[in-house]
Amino acid sequence: MPLRKQINTGKLPSHVAIIMDGNGRWARQRGLDRIFGHQQGVNALREVIETAAELGIRYLTLYAFSTENWGRPDEEVSALMEIMVQSLNNETDTFMKNNIRFKAIGDIDRLADDVKKRLFETINLTSVCTGLNLVVALSYSSRWEITEAARRMSVDVSNRTLKPDLIKEEDFEKYLTTYGIPDPELMIRTSGELRISNFLLWQLAYTELYFTDKLWPDFGKEDFYNAIIDFQKRERRFGKTSEQVLEK
Repeated sequence: MPLRKQINTGKLPSHVAIIMDGNGRWARQRGLDRIFGHQQGVNALREVIETAAELGIRYLTLYAFSTENWGRPDEEVSALMEIMVQSLNNETDTFMKNNIRFKAIGDIDRLADDVKKRLFETINLTSVCTGLNLVVALSYSSRWEITEAARRMSVDVSNRTLKPDLIKEEDFEKYLTTYGIPDPELMIRTSGELRISNFLLWQLAYTELYFTDKLWPDFGKEDFYNAIIDFQKRERRFGKTSEQVLEK
């Protein structure tokens, strides 16, 4: 049976997050420059976005550039930013035609002015779209996000607009960059690495993790289907017993 037909469309994860890893290794295996791997990764990105939209998934979050990535060689960082701008130039019309709303989370202020300009243009143009919410984590790390949330919360405590003894989890979530976005139900990481690398640490508390040896440029529609099928075979208990889950 084709993989697509094995998917239960009534049990889709509403939010899938992906760590797109392995571009550099993919290029090195072919004796090519790392930048070529990042360029090829854009093709995989396009296919996964199209597949998520076709399936009816509501949120897709992609870890595109971490705060740690600023420590890479200047030429690689510059090339990555150029690829980002080119991708937005090429894909914004496609987002509009396919009703895809584009969002970005992260320390956006660190980006160059031309990158920020194009980023906000795409965000504004697609704000009317009501289909897939495409969230790009750019200049992002979870520890940065949590630290920023704690800093802003402390200001409100100092201003006495927030009482420390009344703070709940949902109050803290309001200070996160992902506020208003449901937590991911499935997180996919490519390239065989078995870690989450400072990605959505708060939000992944009860997320199902799926790891594949595929390098990101080789990850395609069928691989995405496999991840969804694997997710649908799992029992999500959230600390409860199997019997309690079945009683629902």
